[in-house]
Amino acid sequence: MTCPIDHTATAGPVVLDPFVTDLDGESARLREAGPLARVVLPGGVPCYAVTRHAEARALLTDARLVKDIEQWGAWQRGEIPLDWPLIGLANPGKSMLTVDGEEHRRLRTLVAQALTARRVERLRAGIEALTTGLLDRLAERPAGETVDLKAEFAYPLPMNVVGELMGVDAADHPRMKALFDKFFSTQTPPEEVPQMMADLGALFAGIVAGKKESPGDDLTSALIEASEDGDRLTTEEITNTLQLMVAAGHETTISLIVNAVVALETHPEQRALVLKGEVPWENVIEETLRWSTPTSHVLIRFASEDVQVGDRVLPKGEALIVSHGAIGRDELQHGPTAGDFDVTRETIRHISFGHGPHVCPGAALSRLEASVALPALYARFPELRLAVGREELRNKPVVTQNDLFDLPVVLG
Repeated sequence: MTCPIDHTATAGPVVLDPFVTDLDGESARLREAGPLARVVLPGGVPCYAVTRHAEARALLTDARLVKDIEQWGAWQRGEIPLDWPLIGLANPGKSMLTVDGEEHRRLRTLVAQALTARRVERLRAGIEALTTGLLDRLAERPAGETVDLKAEFAYPLPMNVVGELMGVDAADHPRMKALFDKFFSTQTPPEEVPQMMADLGALFAGIVAGKKESPGDDLTSALIEASEDGDRLTTEEITNTLQLMVAAGHETTISLIVNAVVALETHPEQRALVLKGEVPWENVIEETLRWSTPTSHVLIRFASEDVQVGDRVLPKGEALIVSHGAIGRDELQHGPTAGDFDVTRETIRHISFGHGPHVCPGAALSRLEASVALPALYARFPELRLAVGREELRNKPVVTQNDLFDLPVVLG
């Protein structure tokens, strides 16, 4: 598919690599293109990207940037086919992710009421127990054997945690993983996209229906109960919110844990400071979120009118993505050492969980999981090391996630 690209700016667009072979280099090119860069998404879809911290903060609180896909000129003109591999990210159905204003506040308030700090903290004991169990299994592996730490630790921990939070049966996890792999991938064949979207919808609709029949002490049941107390929350909104929370709730944390391990193992001097107790694990988590953010690009907002961004204009009807991979290493925000992984950094400020009305409601849970998982991992396996060179680690073809196929390590 080809779509017209605005040529009002002198520089050509940055074409995002569907195979994500060099995310760091791509992020650098986006920053060089200016705070508002023209890009081409996989599948040939043109849009704009905000690439700098200050401009991103401003745009994420600008009411002229909306989530309503009907404001997208290319969508109105029929230029975005329903079998576009990223259609599920651009048009995932009505939820707190895709509405603005009062509708967004209504949906987010219900989620916030259910996802309270108390409920998150109640998960700590379960997270600790699950972490211990996963590490016990890893400890049974033969000494010197290569282990896929992502598959054996970084994936099952958040998937089981978010499953418990949302009330998703563990028996559904394998099917869910297969569908989400297709959902996020830029390489899903177009002819498979409609069926994949239908299968995801049916899976989560079935979970919601089950909770209506047999509610439990989980967030899905809490959303259903809230809607039955006179709120206007519909079954579609509950289903889409459940899908959103499960997707975001495990993918981000997987990448956070994986990226933290990679960062530490490729920066031995930083790793030594942490394992000696000279730097807290909180610094590792926040510096990883900044330097190797789990979410590389967030799709997608639409300009309801022209928006001035520095010396450029985001035209009405155009789409905007937030390029967190570029933003996290913005020297104007983080200084000349923005490109360095440095857990001793005096101030670690980032917007890797978003900013403004649509800031990630699960940020506290993701931080909690990482704060339990990472120190426990290194306490059990202080000699852990990568089994391959950094250049051999393979990025998944996912434009939205800074994600690896696997993480081969030797435990010590």
